[in-house]
This record gives sequence, structure tokens and C-alpha cells, in this order.
Amino acid sequence: MVRLVDTIGRRSSGSLFAEPVKDVNVSFEFFPPKTPKMEETLWASIKTLEELNPSFVSVTYGAGGSTRERTHKTVKRILDETSLRPAAHLTCVGASKDEVNAVVRDYHAAGVRHLVALRGDAPEGAGGYSPHPEGYKNAADLVAGVRGIADFDISVAAYPELHPDSGTLAADLDNLKRKIDAGANRAITQFFFDPDTYFRFLDHAQSYGIDVPIVPGILPVTNFTTLKSFAATCGAAVPQWMGEMFEGLDDRPQTRMLVAASVASEMCRQLYAGGVRDFHFYTLNRAELTFAICHMLGHRAPAQPIAKEA
Repeated sequence: MVRLVDTIGRRSSGSLFAEPVKDVNVSFEFFPPKTPKMEETLWASIKTLEELNPSFVSVTYGAGGSTRERTHKTVKRILDETSLRPAAHLTCVGASKDEVNAVVRDYHAAGVRHLVALRGDAPEGAGGYSPHPEGYKNAADLVAGVRGIADFDISVAAYPELHPDSGTLAADLDNLKRKIDAGANRAITQFFFDPDTYFRFLDHAQSYGIDVPIVPGILPVTNFTTLKSFAATCGAAVPQWMGEMFEGLDDRPQTRMLVAASVASEMCRQLYAGGVRDFHFYTLNRAELTFAICHMLGHRAPAQPIAKEA
């Protein structure tokens, strides 16, 4: 893979955005809505981002399976009402193997062929993750179980800055390798804000014999306070310069969105210059910011033909 350091000289006299882009694939993550108003926002976002012809769209699964029914309903509606290929998140927290397997079979019967298999987070107040006594013990075990039911396309999670429950990079990579060996087709990373963090992780993964695609997860900054909370939960580092960039913009949402689009677009272009061609966006059910970043990355909706006058 080409690294950023190899491209600096070539790009030093021009813009990051000067290089033409024609070979990018994008995918989007949504979460199931809690209220009618949130549902309205979600479906407006889905229809907007559908224009970008993503490889797939994923729908999250709440801690402890708390959104199971809403996730299934959202995935089913995407199948029925759009041209999109939905990927349903699936966790093994708080459920027996029989219960999880029933969900998997329901998805397959509905026409879903892509799952994002995750261990999942414990419900709030549970004091940490603990496997169900009759359930899958971790994500690798879950992947193997899904493989035994049907031939799904399976994505799993990767953590360029370590999962909070991992003590070392070696333990984290061992866990990822077990998930791949169990039958996962790709990994999608937790969000990060330094391209070199991603590229270093790729090098480590390759040294462990992990040879499936590792797709970078991109989180556009819609609210910096919320971002810091997310980052603290998942162990992602937020650089000081980013805090300074968003300082004073809490009451200026439009300016904040412009800054967020510029920051994320530059990082995506740096990743592209380093050889990345697949990007997964955590949309937070908002379309315009993600749409703008894809546009600046070079991935755009097909031009609509101009209607001829009668």
C-alpha cells in the first residue's frame, strides 16, 4: 500500500483535492429511530444518501440488544423501499445462542445477506461485559455461529487505538485474527482522526496475517462535546488541534458543519492518497454533512439528465 510519506513530494505543489477520484466505494451507518420525528429525519437521510449508490448501509443494534425490534424493522424497510443493500448489526449480549440464531434466520428469510457481527456493549449499569450462560461468548464465536447458519457476508469491528477492554495491541490483534479466521469477510474500524494511526494499524494487522479489507470508519463531527464523550467511551484519541478548531462554535451550527466537512474531507483525501478506496461513514442519521464529505472526496451522485421541453 502507498503511504502518505510516499506522496508528499508529488502533492506538495498542489491541493489534496486536485487528484481526480473515480474509484471510491462508500458505505453508511444509521441507527434505528426512537421517535416519529427521528424516524422522519432518518428516512430523509437514507433517501438523500441513496443517491450516492453506497456499497451497503448498516443499521446498529443497541447495548444488550435493546433496539432489536427497531433494528429489524429499519432493515426490513430499507429492503422493501430502497435500492440499498442493508447490513444488520448483530450482537451476542444478553441472549442465548438459540435467540441469536433465530434473529439470524429471520434476517436471512427477509432477504438480508450482510451482517455486522459484534460482541456488543453491556447494558448501562451492568458493570462490564459478561457472556450469556447459554450464548456466544464473543464476536469470533458469533461469526462462527452465523457461518454455520447461512452464507452471509460478515463484517466485524477493528480498533486502531485498541478496544477499551484490550490490555495490549497484541491481544487486540489476536482477537481480530480469531474473528477473521472464524469467517469474517472484512473489518470496519472504530473512528479515528489521524491517518497515520490507521496506516500503522494496517501494518500491524498484516504482520498478524490478517489479509481481509480493513475499512476506515469516518465520524464527521456534528457536535464536539458529543464527540469527546464518544471518544472517551471507545478509547479514540481526539487531537488537541481539533478541539481548537471547533472552539467557540457551539452556537454556530452552520459554521461548525463547514469546518467539520473540511476536516473530514482532508483526512479522507489523505487516506485516499495512501491507497484507501473504501470508506465507511458513521452518519448519526444526518445526511448533508456526509454527502458533502463524499462530494469533496470525489464520490458523487450520478448527474440527472436534463428534461427536454415538449
